[in-house]
Amino acid sequence: MIYLGADHRGYQLKERVKNFLNEIGLEYQDLGNYKYEENDDYADFGRLVAQKVSENPDKDKGILICGSGVGMDISANRFKCVRSVLASSSELAVSSRKDDDTNVLSLGSNFVGEKRAEEIIKAWLETEFTGEEKRIRRLRKIDI
Repeated sequence: MIYLGADHRGYQLKERVKNFLNEIGLEYQDLGNYKYEENDDYADFGRLVAQKVSENPDKDKGILICGSGVGMDISANRFKCVRSVLASSSELAVSSRKDDDTNVLSLGSNFVGEKRAEEIIKAWLETEFTGEEKRIRRLRKIDI
């Protein structure tokens, strides 16, 4: 399952991401915000998505969107077994999956347009973790 979350600054891009996920046939669950609310807080949606991913971190994934992406990224990374990447390029997204087995992708709507977001998401979802011993060792050190 892919869980989606966005605050007011990420709301429009999240709606476009839902269309993209529908087009490529991937299942997702939108955890909000369900409408544009100027005074909502990124932390509320980051928490909802990260909680869900932390329940099944090896299978589930999350995509979070706010204005800069930073707030969502920080919020998500506070949860056990959640490894969020703030990606502004496909290359960064691929590297994060291969090397760090990221399970949450944070995007900044002020810096990533719809087309680039689609490219980043596609690359991130299609990339597998290498499973190298050194990578696993490093992840164990942060999942204490």
